[in-house]
Amino acid sequence: MRLRFTYRAATDLQRLRAFIANDNPLAARRKIDTLRRSIRLLLDQTHLGREIDEASGMRQWIADDYVVRYFVDDQVLTVNRIWHGKEDRPAP
Repeated sequence: MRLRFTYRAATDLQRLRAFIANDNPLAARRKIDTLRRSIRLLLDQTHLGREIDEASGMRQWIADDYVVRYFVDDQVLTVNRIWHGKEDRPAP
C-alpha cells in the first residue's frame, strides 16, 4: 500500500504547521511529524477511520486534534484533506 497526499491535503499540512509555528516552530515540526506518523498507521489498517460517504468511499480518521479525510483505491491510500478539530470543514 502506498500513501499519497492530494495537493489540498499537502497545503493543509503546510497551513497547520505555519499556524503552530507562529508561536513555536519546534512544536510545529513535532506536531506535524506526529500527525504524519498517525496517518501512516492507516496503511496497515485502512478501515480505522469511519466511512462518511459510501459512494466515494471517503473515510474520516481522528488523529489527536486533527481530522483526516481519505480514501483507498487500488493499493493507494489518498489523504484528501486535513483539519484541526476546531476548524470549520465542508460536509463530506
